[in-house]
Amino acid sequence: MRRIYLDNNATTAVRPEVLEGMLPFFTEAFGNPSSLHWAGRQASPAIEQARREVAALINAKEEEIVFTSCGSEGDNLALKGTVEALQSRGNHIITTAVEHPAVLDTCRFLEKKGVEVTYLPVDREGLLDLDRLERAITSRTILISVMWANNETGVLFPIREIGALARKHQVRFFTDAVQAAGRVPVDVEEAQVDLLSLSGHKIGAPKGVGILYIRKGNPLAPLIHGGHQERRRRAGTHNVAGIVGLGIACRKAAEELETVPTRVTVLRDRLQNGIVSLIPEIKVNGALGLRLPNTLNLCFAGIEGEALLLRLDMEGIAASSGSACTSGSLGMSHVLEAMQVNPLLGQSSVRFSLGRNTTSEDIDRVLEVLPPSVQKLRDMSPFWKAGSRCCAVCLSQ
Repeated sequence: MRRIYLDNNATTAVRPEVLEGMLPFFTEAFGNPSSLHWAGRQASPAIEQARREVAALINAKEEEIVFTSCGSEGDNLALKGTVEALQSRGNHIITTAVEHPAVLDTCRFLEKKGVEVTYLPVDREGLLDLDRLERAITSRTILISVMWANNETGVLFPIREIGALARKHQVRFFTDAVQAAGRVPVDVEEAQVDLLSLSGHKIGAPKGVGILYIRKGNPLAPLIHGGHQERRRRAGTHNVAGIVGLGIACRKAAEELETVPTRVTVLRDRLQNGIVSLIPEIKVNGALGLRLPNTLNLCFAGIEGEALLLRLDMEGIAASSGSACTSGSLGMSHVLEAMQVNPLLGQSSVRFSLGRNTTSEDIDRVLEVLPPSVQKLRDMSPFWKAGSRCCAVCLSQ
């Protein structure tokens, strides 16, 4: 059976050149980079080369890059580290209702420690009201945390405008750029970002490595204590092979930014237009003109998204119902809930996230399999009746 992978927002395959570059650091160059002998001296320069490659992708200085284990660790370090470092200046954080669970759950944890958190709503297209954000800033606000791009809908947030607001009010600005980096241009200087997280496995590097960008001069308390690694900002033996792989993946992503996103956008739009024309009673979620080039999130009235995903899986097509970190949870996603999608409709959502290896033939196959799969599920659904008042109400909301 031919397999088609359209879940690249969950994870991506390791690029061949990344794997090739990593292999020596499992064998002959296996040393601990903190060691002073010859084996350590083999590994240490490779880490610094990777640091330069990561910094180049986001227009940062290499000394501002701290290697982590993943995006979630970066999110935790940014939020908890800022709160601890700036506790004498305030205890208020501003974020959005549609952040990744790594941010939202960390904010809820901090609330139990006495931190005040404002969760800003979004509109029906998943967009943020900048005036409302500015009004939420108080004299006790120490951090604004807004993701660069939403992992479920692909909606892009006005990061440059938020950065300007944060700088105007002398508030730190953190953005989870896990889905954005390598897919759209990310420039920490232009956007006036103070902290930014990135995860390797979203851009062709292995799982288990990421970074937190920390603007020079920004105070941040460490999350992990122990050794002197990463200028004492993140203790622990370096994942040398993973870090090397991340550096290569960032370099390749930077080289392809002018070509791959454009090609993927064409395929994403062809998929969307084909679904809209072939299948009635659907809803595209998220602002159409402000999305990642690879992401398409839809609701199929009258069915359950998980049932559709199972049918697609039987045909060799991998997609998802939203964030991989919340897969298996009951009810519709918190993102669609914040966008005021009707709950009955929201449980029918499916996310297609394309990648650099997606082909026109892949799209053709999905458009061949998807319509009859939806129809079969609708034929079995007690909630489905084409043109019914229930479906019309759901889709209009």
